Amino acid sequence: MRGSLDGRTVLVTGAGQGIGRAIAVETARQGASAVAVADRNEKTAAETAELVRAAGARAEAIVCDLRVRDSIAEMVARTAEHFDGLDVLVNNAGVIETAFTTEPDRGVDSLSEDVWDAVYEVNLKAVWLTTKFAAPHLRRSTRGPAIVNTASVSGLTGFPNAPAYGVTKAGVVHLTKVTAVDLAPVRCNCLCPGVIDTPLAQDFFAAGDRAAMEHELTAPQLVERLGRPEEVARLACFLACDDAAFITGSSYVIDGGALAWLGVRD
Repeated sequence: MRGSLDGRTVLVTGAGQGIGRAIAVETARQGASAVAVADRNEKTAAETAELVRAAGARAEAIVCDLRVRDSIAEMVARTAEHFDGLDVLVNNAGVIETAFTTEPDRGVDSLSEDVWDAVYEVNLKAVWLTTKFAAPHLRRSTRGPAIVNTASVSGLTGFPNAPAYGVTKAGVVHLTKVTAVDLAPVRCNCLCPGVIDTPLAQDFFAAGDRAAMEHELTAPQLVERLGRPEEVARLACFLACDDAAFITGSSYVIDGGALAWLGVRD
């Protein structure tokens, strides 16, 4: 499942680490000519840009606050101007409630409105705005324009203490469908990752017994390990390339089989 992105110009949001970094680097490995690496953190964006260059593509690190409309507009405009167009958009950035609160109770009836709004602005509104600003450039592309959104298995089933995250990721799944309809022939698909070995997961493990915590997270899976960012990246690149030219408006679960059954391994 390794298609070619030869000559494409790509914009990846949330590319400073984890899945976003892996996607940015993998697009370069699969032949993208230029990759715009967008992240809120200037240092991590620059680090990813260096990895992209080492993988064979031009790179531009862009600092963007996805909660600010004008910052999103500038990110897209800068990408298109610097690379003379845009062929592939990867809306990968996402946050969870714990990025904005240390309160242990984050249920539907207890989550603060400020936290709800912050998660919504990054996870859903920013995906819509980035797509909106990128659409004119994608429509002009002659190299198989495509959008890949990162949703989550949390958008397909319920998880405790993450109402805003789950609802916004479910919104990304539906936004993917309506984007595919409204922007056709620009294709739009989304990924729904499960438990992936990212810096966020590592931070979680640092708080306790890693082996026990990792087992707890992976016990609902059929594949007995954490997913790897590179595995998600390869799926994203496939959906962006010509090998997936007949695929649009769809969601792809990459979760080690967690949603395939209702069991839990011992």
